Amino acid sequence: MALVVLLPGLSSLRESFKGGKLPWLLLGVALELFSCGSYVLVFRAVFCRRMSWRTSTEIGLSEQAANSLLSVGGAGGLALGAWILRRGGLAAAQIARRTVAFFLLTSLANVGFLVLGGLALASGLMSDPSDPLLGAVPVVVGIGAIALALSAGAAARALGASSTRPRAQAILSAIGDGVEEAVGLLRSPAVIIGSAGYMLFDVAVLGVCFPAFGNPLPPLGVLLLAYIIGQLGGLVPLPGGIGGLDLGLIGALILYGVDATDAAVAVLAYRGMLLAVPAAIGLPALASLQQRLRREEADIAACAPGEEVEVIGLGLVQMPVPRARG
Repeated sequence: MALVVLLPGLSSLRESFKGGKLPWLLLGVALELFSCGSYVLVFRAVFCRRMSWRTSTEIGLSEQAANSLLSVGGAGGLALGAWILRRGGLAAAQIARRTVAFFLLTSLANVGFLVLGGLALASGLMSDPSDPLLGAVPVVVGIGAIALALSAGAAARALGASSTRPRAQAILSAIGDGVEEAVGLLRSPAVIIGSAGYMLFDVAVLGVCFPAFGNPLPPLGVLLLAYIIGQLGGLVPLPGGIGGLDLGLIGALILYGVDATDAAVAVLAYRGMLLAVPAAIGLPALASLQQRLRREEADIAACAPGEEVEVIGLGLVQMPVPRARG
């Protein structure tokens, strides 16, 4: 955003930012909050339903803050979450396989909607592309990605069984078990709703940033595909994804026929919300969580019933097994 203000030659872009409509911008903020809430929902469903909602929310929002400050395909937030869970007493192997499952499930929403958006675009249901390949290629790529992820689980398990190196065995086992857990968790409504909501609410934030500045909203299929493809720019390890993610989204929107200035205005406004909202709610959540962990709470460790775990300040503790009801 600072570049728009300071760099010469961007006067038309600066003019486009004038007169932003507050109701649309407030709607964007609300949608981003719903996206963060969906992330918490799928986080709790994957890692531990016995964890309190307060702890689940604080960890999930802390991960969102990390993702907003260091966008590397979500790896920054997952690394922070793994560190918090490990400090809380959860076993490393359990964290590893569920982190793999969580990554796959949240990625599956992107890939699944990539296929659906490509089909809608190629068939003309949502718009009339000048080149049918712009819809067909994402379909092929998405189906291939799903097949690759499923086969990776079996391959990792086979390689792990034949490996003689303990570290390699642990990594390959985590991948194989994580893929298996991800497939099993697809039966959970919370996982499906959370994964889809996390992505779709974020797409909606980008969408409202077009009418917020008086620009036409792109067709839904175009918006969806451009968002998913443009997110690949976030894999560049830059603070907040600044540069990589912005250019990826703008380039993808232009590829699908959106006016360059309209795309740039919407993406920069969207990125401002994506940086500010998760950080504003996630950093206080992280501070609160750290204070509670220092008070020797065993909330996270309760996710390993029957196991002996190390709880901060208490040492090794045998976690109780919940009694069956009835």
